[in-house]
Amino acid sequence: MVHEFSLRILPREAADNDRLKASVCRLKGLDPDHVTGVQLLKRSVDARQRTVMMQVQVRVFENEPVQSPQPETIHYEDVSQAPPVIVVGAGPAGLFAALRLIELHRRPIVVERGKAVSERKRDLAQAVRRQQIDEESNYCFGEGGAGAFSDGKLYTRSKKRGNVGRILRLFHQFGASDNILLDAHPHIGTDKLPGIIANMRQQILDCGGEVHFQTRMTDILLRDGRCVGIRCQGGEEFRGPVILATGHSARDVYELMHRLQMPLEAKGFAMGVRLEHPQALIDRLMYHSPQGRGEFLPAAEYSFVEQVDGRGVYSFCMCPGGLVVPAGNENGALVVNGMSPSNRGTKWANSGMVVEIRPEDLPRYSGFVREVMPSGNDAHSMPVFRQMLQLQQALEIHTYRQVAQGLKAPAQRMADFVQGRASESLPSSSYLPGLVASPLHEWLPDEIRRRLQQGFRLFDRNIKGFLTNEAQLIACETRTSSPLRMLRDPGQMNLQGIRGLYPCGEGAGYAGGIVSSAIDGELCAERCAQEA
Repeated sequence: MVHEFSLRILPREAADNDRLKASVCRLKGLDPDHVTGVQLLKRSVDARQRTVMMQVQVRVFENEPVQSPQPETIHYEDVSQAPPVIVVGAGPAGLFAALRLIELHRRPIVVERGKAVSERKRDLAQAVRRQQIDEESNYCFGEGGAGAFSDGKLYTRSKKRGNVGRILRLFHQFGASDNILLDAHPHIGTDKLPGIIANMRQQILDCGGEVHFQTRMTDILLRDGRCVGIRCQGGEEFRGPVILATGHSARDVYELMHRLQMPLEAKGFAMGVRLEHPQALIDRLMYHSPQGRGEFLPAAEYSFVEQVDGRGVYSFCMCPGGLVVPAGNENGALVVNGMSPSNRGTKWANSGMVVEIRPEDLPRYSGFVREVMPSGNDAHSMPVFRQMLQLQQALEIHTYRQVAQGLKAPAQRMADFVQGRASESLPSSSYLPGLVASPLHEWLPDEIRRRLQQGFRLFDRNIKGFLTNEAQLIACETRTSSPLRMLRDPGQMNLQGIRGLYPCGEGAGYAGGIVSSAIDGELCAERCAQEA
């Protein structure tokens, strides 16, 4: 007989199969001699009470042989003679769109402005040493997109959009560990994800698809209301329907679409800082124990959201045991982000701490933008979506100017920021280019500064001790999502009024992370295959 049970057990009871079996037999009244095996199906940490528990789902085999689970594997066939589809961008949306196209017997031609993931890793290391970004090979541009070097978290709330389990199984098929099929908040790790991405690319090539690196799209070719291909910087043209998966940092693509009078609209996004604590402190706070996480618990995570003056203030992309990294794609501007290796083993925890910004908020930021970019276009003469982009860019430039030393970032202790006083020193940090003490409370836009200050006070009410000078704010976090959306026809995936052009993923404004971008890429591939 095979049973499935959901159980709440202590972390040490979930730590290995023998202990897990003993707990199942004890709680369910089963004879251990008759239980031939126990399989763990799902697990999550429940730290809501003083005693931290593990919530697990298990399959129990009683008096019969254990059947090992066999994850579904997708077989990809040769498509070298199939109709071509152009995929612009090799981030999660683009890669999963390309793989789905192969399933649907279409030949993907992937065009990526950056480099292959292995070369990209070298450029990122050089950027830290040289204190200068390669503007075509960085944390935003290159194979794998922004997701390749921003932690590899696979948790999403976008379950209504598509099959999350399918995306996780595909990651597993291309090399991710079994853990991503078990954990409630699955995570690959920035050290493991590049190899998985390279495996995906090799599958595309093995099936007769194409992948072109260092090939930047400069024009979208239109004929009679239909997209018929793209033109690239070197003059190359690729013909066929186009899936546009260019990510949330390709501002030149937004400008191109604006020049072509394609339908774009502003949408809300968020900006703020990256907050870094000692991981040991977060473990003690979240697990309610002076001893921290102990032997059997993972590095602790947190998630906060509050409303301050009608706008959300929330944690974003929390990276336990992680690193803060320079994540911009332009010199003379500064952006930071967070990531974690697969073992989440560093001594720091970090997360974005950001404030919601809506298009109607723009007048409150107009003085700040004019001060930073006085030679910029008059905001009153530009579309709202361009004003949102300009605000994002203004904060990045303004942050850079506070230090103006390559990739060194301005930082301030957390309690000092809330109390409005300068920090005389800074704690140790994972941010390798280096930090410089700076009074963020004096130069962050007021709408962001005061909401962050109040948000931190509210977070501390929930988790006493979270607001501390052991933590520091590192500026600035601006690339939470795209500040605009490429409008698609209702109920369809094509750009409004243009057949054969399918914008998808974070850059199009329809996703917010690796999994939701992958889902959106697959959906666009399916629609494209139906139309092509």
